[in-house]
Amino acid sequence: MRSAGRARERGSLRVRGADFAWGERTYVMGIVNVTPDSFSGDGEIAVEAATAYALAQHTAGADVIDVGGESTRPGHETVASDVEIARVVPVVRALRSRLPEIPISIDTYKAEVARAAHAAGADIVNSVWGAPADLLDVAAELEMPIVAMHNRHRTGDEGDVVAAVVAFLTECARCAQARGIPDERILLDPGIGFGKTADENLDVLRRLGEVTAIGLPTLLGVSRKSTIGKLTGRQPRDRVYGSVAAAALAVQSGIDVVRVHDVAAARDAMAVADAIVRDWRPQAWIG
Repeated sequence: MRSAGRARERGSLRVRGADFAWGERTYVMGIVNVTPDSFSGDGEIAVEAATAYALAQHTAGADVIDVGGESTRPGHETVASDVEIARVVPVVRALRSRLPEIPISIDTYKAEVARAAHAAGADIVNSVWGAPADLLDVAAELEMPIVAMHNRHRTGDEGDVVAAVVAFLTECARCAQARGIPDERILLDPGIGFGKTADENLDVLRRLGEVTAIGLPTLLGVSRKSTIGKLTGRQPRDRVYGSVAAAALAVQSGIDVVRVHDVAAARDAMAVADAIVRDWRPQAWIG
């Protein structure tokens, strides 16, 4: 790969059979919602259906599968830990048995859910509420990489939203580092669609370089979000093109991972964006 030298400077993360060389290309995280109330309409509560969906995400080219058991759509109701565990653990276990080398992420901010998912075969914890102390303790103990996302309960209660995002994520990183979690295992997510107005979401997307400038790996979840819907007039399942456009533009700012519903479309877009921005080429490339 032409960008291998730059990637080595940023370090890499080895998870199962995957090597995430930060800075070499943009990796794709495929979403698997094990919920009956997903905003995007793709929730699968039955273990067999959710596992089949996860396998399809892998076949489409996902580098990591993200399994979540609590909806985070606006107006959602919090799910008790035991309910969340009952939803996600069978899916994680089934997926791990089918795909022993694929990295699996558990989408939760609850320490007990992360621990149970790890025992079933999950590798990474993806928290929509930053880096809670008890979750960091579990991540450090079990050597799980952690994604810490910016979130807040209300919109418009801070001035410069991007400055607030950067300050929040910097503090999350500091707390993770204080527990001995290596930098290459700390991923920061600006939280598009979480506690932000549509205009604030666009401000964050426009200034993603300030997030990547923190210097740690980054993840972006913009797939099918309401801001995309407001811009395009499309319903969630029809927001593929808008979502891919936002993800592709994020590559210019150095985003490392995109969390998506539509894996095949995102994988193609990332390949083109990475070739242009990072001078990346696929292994079979003949110039």
